[in-house]
Amino acid sequence: MKQNRIASLVEQDKKLLVAYYMPEYPVAGATLPVLEALQENGADIIELGIPFSDPVGDGPVIQEAAQRAIRNGVTVKNLLETVSKARRGAGCKAITVPIILMGYCNPLIAYGGDCFLSDAVEAGVDGLLLPDLPPEEAEDFLERAKSFGLTVVFLISPVTSPERIEMIDSLSTDFSYCLAVNATTGTAKLAGKDADAAIGEYLERVRKHTRKKFVVGFGIRDKARVEQMWKLADGAVVGSALLQYLAAAHTPDETARLAGEFWQALR
Repeated sequence: MKQNRIASLVEQDKKLLVAYYMPEYPVAGATLPVLEALQENGADIIELGIPFSDPVGDGPVIQEAAQRAIRNGVTVKNLLETVSKARRGAGCKAITVPIILMGYCNPLIAYGGDCFLSDAVEAGVDGLLLPDLPPEEAEDFLERAKSFGLTVVFLISPVTSPERIEMIDSLSTDFSYCLAVNATTGTAKLAGKDADAAIGEYLERVRKHTRKKFVVGFGIRDKARVEQMWKLADGAVVGSALLQYLAAAHTPDETARLAGEFWQALR
């Protein structure tokens, strides 16, 4: 089995900038143009949200984006078809950067476990991030995902114990995802010296107890914050701020233009 795109990327000596985008937001037809714009402007990995009616880990921005995506026709099947088109360059320049699907277990269970894994790989998906999949209960799913060549990413939070950090590091296939704060997406407050000191101490603790790389998300909104996270971790994830920037777009082309503009400013 050939090495997937994520494994190849994390072997490189570079700081990662990861984009989170909810498909077909804010308008139908926006996904492929946005993927192209993000890739062209330096996104190293693109996380695509799987819209779900009860996204417990997400704040109001991503909740609204998920509802809009559902209204615009996004299903798991439709999303995999979109990834396949992106990989083939059907409707956009061929997307070659790693793609991770980020979502909750229920839609995947409804789709069918191994059927989903097989179809995801065939479409060109590289990895999965499932916030409601407890690491302690993930062994069977993790082994099945690995057998299909998929990366699985687990979450670390500021209250995760050193022992649990080590366990999550051992389970995450190529890298782990650190929540900058205990909050839902888009609601984190990272400003101030006290917050900076707390994040620094937390990520230093993560570094001491991990062997693999880790990225940081939640509350990262601009270039200054990205650069701060690059000093402390191996990558930064920006999602809610991107979606907020796209919210007023009325056409797929306008959405793509704004996505490129926003991402270029981060770089």
